[in-house]
Amino acid sequence: MKRHSFKLILTGLILFFSACKNEFLEEEPIGSINEKTLATRSGINGVLIGAYSLLDGVGATGGGIWSSPTVMASIASDDAHVGTEPNGLLASYEAYTHDPTTSSTNEKWQFLYAAVQRANDVLRLLPKVSGLSADEVTQLQAEARFLRAVYHFEAAKHWRNVPYIDEAITYDAGNYNISNTEPIWPKIEADFQFAADNLTPTKADVGRANKWAAKAFMAKVYLFQHKYTEAKPLLADIVANGVTANGKKYALTEQYFDNFRTDKKHGPEAVFTVQMSVYDRANGANGNGADMYNGPFGGPPSCCYGWLQPSFDLVNAYQTDPNTGLPLMDTYDKTPVKHDQGISSSAAFTPHTGTLDPRLDWNVGRRGIPYLDWGLHPGMAWIRQQNTGGPYSVIKNIAWQARIATDRENANTNNPYNLIRFADVLLWAAEVEVEVGSLAQAEAYVNQIRARAANPAGFVKKYIDNAAPLKGFTNEPAANYKVGLYNGQFVQKGQEFARQAVRFERRLELALEHHRFFDLQRYDKGTGFMATLLNKYLNYEASVPNYFNQDYMKGAFFTKGKNELYPIPQAQIDLSMKDGQPTLKQNPGY
Repeated sequence: MKRHSFKLILTGLILFFSACKNEFLEEEPIGSINEKTLATRSGINGVLIGAYSLLDGVGATGGGIWSSPTVMASIASDDAHVGTEPNGLLASYEAYTHDPTTSSTNEKWQFLYAAVQRANDVLRLLPKVSGLSADEVTQLQAEARFLRAVYHFEAAKHWRNVPYIDEAITYDAGNYNISNTEPIWPKIEADFQFAADNLTPTKADVGRANKWAAKAFMAKVYLFQHKYTEAKPLLADIVANGVTANGKKYALTEQYFDNFRTDKKHGPEAVFTVQMSVYDRANGANGNGADMYNGPFGGPPSCCYGWLQPSFDLVNAYQTDPNTGLPLMDTYDKTPVKHDQGISSSAAFTPHTGTLDPRLDWNVGRRGIPYLDWGLHPGMAWIRQQNTGGPYSVIKNIAWQARIATDRENANTNNPYNLIRFADVLLWAAEVEVEVGSLAQAEAYVNQIRARAANPAGFVKKYIDNAAPLKGFTNEPAANYKVGLYNGQFVQKGQEFARQAVRFERRLELALEHHRFFDLQRYDKGTGFMATLLNKYLNYEASVPNYFNQDYMKGAFFTKGKNELYPIPQAQIDLSMKDGQPTLKQNPGY
């Protein structure tokens, strides 16, 4: 199996195991896929790859933009706005007006449980496959349980109260109406623990899960339960000893944006990465479809729909103190970054001259700054509707112009999606140290992240020729970048300051990677933190001149005790009837 085609095989595979015992009626049509055909070494691996293939959010019932990580994790947070087409289904997530009948929420549910069933198909078929060694059986079982846990974990993040479906649950058995009142975390932990105990440290195919990816997911599950004591030694082990599936010691990549370049993928920061592919005779279908909706709508890099436009608040957060280079955690919204909202591309505009974290311009396309190798971002000309999305564009999943012939097909790119990267792990470790360990150690972890950002080699640079961006870049920074390291402030200022600093660093480092909503969710702990922060954000965005006067956002409000979770789809509740009563219970507030 070629490593670059790992994701492609059996993308549309769905299994159906018949219980019929009249074998003379079971003569299969030529070319059909059945259990007998699949009960081989190549067959079972194909079924497993079919389960892996859904990691990108497409390829089964409910798949597509609604099932991508984009919708509920970035648009519903303070990272980004819907952008174009603001009156569609996506808008209800930004305005917190979605309800149990919102169709896209049901599609997300359908898709995740279709993915769970693909993992279970592997486990059902595995005992019927002959000729496998004991080690092969264990690895297949461990990978399937890993994927089952990943998909259940995604469901738990959205709805928290979800049913756990294992391989014993089938339509034929009639036992599929499972309650969502049983705690899901212990079962997800058990699957990840089995995977961590049994997966090998390295894999022949870089897209497969290894032992360390399973450990990293286990640590993440612990953090969602605030089990810091359990997470601490696990994270220390991952940081000290973890390796990628292709055997590279975990480390930060030399430059920040290496994590988002196809020509740099499979690097040391890749803890678990969803593989993408184009020009594989699938007409772009195996590319990064979830993120193709982002980026500029007009201009040369036009490949996208203009969705997921970075917020003013996010951009302002990248300001730094001109003396120390540290973030302005408490005051960044008092001195907004200069922007071109309401200014045409033909009008004169000078970009912000204050000190900024360079990660801003690797995350956000803004007026007058190089947009990869496509040219200076012209502002309004590359924005579909400034009055509904603001002046900014996303960069992270855009193909470089010099590689367009190999990296983009029909708007989809082969940019991998990092479900977990090593910077993620370091910031989890810092979070844990703040809660139960050493503030000094937490500061050291954060400084590793900031040291990379501070390296001038990783700054966005000016073009040699603005009119011909493919001629390359100079050594001159594109903006006034300055990043400093902490120097004892975590200990000096105490736990609350350290906690705020870790959370703020996580926002800067992982912006628009679809983690923010769920980070806020787990920070909340029932305190109302999430509601307070997001309602303050909504009020701030509404105060920007020439913006946020859209009808769909009027009265937008995040309700404490409700909007931290998504509603159980009413369609699923209606389907869960058993003895005249639904087995699925609605989440609070809906």
